[in-house]
Amino acid sequence: MSDINPNETTMLLIDHQSGLFQLVKDMPVPDLRRNAIALAKTATLLKIPVITSASVPDGPNGPLIPEIHQVAPHAQYVGRNGEINVWDSPDFVKAVEAIGRKTLIIAGTLTSVCMAFPSISAVAAGYKVYAVVDASGNWSQMGTDLTIARITQAGVIPIDTLAIMSELMKTWNREEAPDFANLFADFAMPHYRLLIESYDKAQAVQKGKK
Repeated sequence: MSDINPNETTMLLIDHQSGLFQLVKDMPVPDLRRNAIALAKTATLLKIPVITSASVPDGPNGPLIPEIHQVAPHAQYVGRNGEINVWDSPDFVKAVEAIGRKTLIIAGTLTSVCMAFPSISAVAAGYKVYAVVDASGNWSQMGTDLTIARITQAGVIPIDTLAIMSELMKTWNREEAPDFANLFADFAMPHYRLLIESYDKAQAVQKGKK
């Protein structure tokens, strides 16, 4: 299996809505929110196209959380006419096709529906799909476990936020390395901030001895 090439990838962030977040029981909602934002920020750092959508945002599902478009101002929002599976929206599929990239990173709330349905549909349409499970929240852990089994059988590759960020980043030998370090520490892996602080302190002590 080849590495994920950022230059051949589109990110789809589906239905990360304030109302749907209230249904999430398989993970802490702050973690879900943080991971979704981390994906959007990673896309901005690496200039990966982002497409978002919301399921009846004027109803109880609520609006998209604002941070995604704040940290990924290049993201394209595509509305739909009630379709539960975003891939059933012709406008959404046209937007994906217009970008012309055959690898998709998909996250969505709820996992069993908003992430799973388009992931399976996209694989059937000939795309290579990575589904980011911990940037997708669900109503139960059992539902998430069943969904991972289902999408894997369909050819979708399940992955977590930290892994997808690291694979897209590829190397610390890049000018965006400090931005990625802060992204890991502030979003995907908060304990990484402790590592950075201890390293900085050790470096300062060592310099003081010279």
